[in-house]
Amino acid sequence: MQASRYVACTLLIAITGVAGAQDYPTRPIRLVTAAVGGGIDFTARLLAAGLTERLNQQVIVDNRGGTNIAMLTVAKATPDGYTLLVHNNTVWVSPLLDNVPYDHEKELAPITLTSRSPNILVVHPSLGVGSVKELIALAKANPGKIDYASGPVGASNHLAAEVFKAMAGVNLVRIGYKGGGPALNDVLAGQVKVMFATAGSVTSHVQAGRLKALGVTSAEPSPLIPGMPTVAASGVPGYSSEAIYGFWAPGKTPARIMKRLHEEAVRVLNQPEMKERFFKSGVEAVGSTPAEFAAVIKSESARLAKVLRAAGISQKR
Repeated sequence: MQASRYVACTLLIAITGVAGAQDYPTRPIRLVTAAVGGGIDFTARLLAAGLTERLNQQVIVDNRGGTNIAMLTVAKATPDGYTLLVHNNTVWVSPLLDNVPYDHEKELAPITLTSRSPNILVVHPSLGVGSVKELIALAKANPGKIDYASGPVGASNHLAAEVFKAMAGVNLVRIGYKGGGPALNDVLAGQVKVMFATAGSVTSHVQAGRLKALGVTSAEPSPLIPGMPTVAASGVPGYSSEAIYGFWAPGKTPARIMKRLHEEAVRVLNQPEMKERFFKSGVEAVGSTPAEFAAVIKSESARLAKVLRAAGISQKR
């Protein structure tokens, strides 16, 4: 009698687990992301559209301004798969810079790396340099006299420049802006001479001769910018810096929900039409396992922690 009860109970648990996996989702999902506009919001909207179709539930983009608001919202959310995060390097870079109100290692569970986008090292033609090596030589001959433009501290164009400074051994002076757009405008005007800009924002300016491109910041040549040499191969061996975008759930989200979200997100990212839409915007769609994404976060955190400390940028207590 006890044995039959045990078998019945086991079967009930198994059936309930299968049913639970099939039941999710049963209502709209909220995809929390950064403020409207820019690469993070673009990534979130493409992923939301694809998941809406795959999951047969509306996936709503919830834009949150402020450096840590989106991460905090998801980190403290109920781990039921209905409040999710799409963001970029800022998730793990912010904790390196200062104390933040969330613990990404415990409170955010990586689902998949969604996309990557390198920056392009560009200079105003009036600077008179035509290569990475020439820029380094000029900067070393004029320490503290050459400015570079960037968005907020921790933005991909800021990190790319600081990694370059550390590895090339040069002293470029940061001129900070609220966003990449205003920063690029001043570089185009020649008020600031150097910027590590996004590919999508500067390609037309390079083609028109308004800016000179010296190299792409990815470790390997990027299909997004055919024929452009890497900064690493042009004078700074081992250099790499990219905007990395990803998809997270709250920590302790059930494994069956994590599995479903991962499978469907990767299917969306691998669709040819989705890859094309990302590519045209200067971004390369990427799908990964949760473990692969977690490994990227760990290695990037360790690498950037050293650079930020050396640059005296970190305010963490």
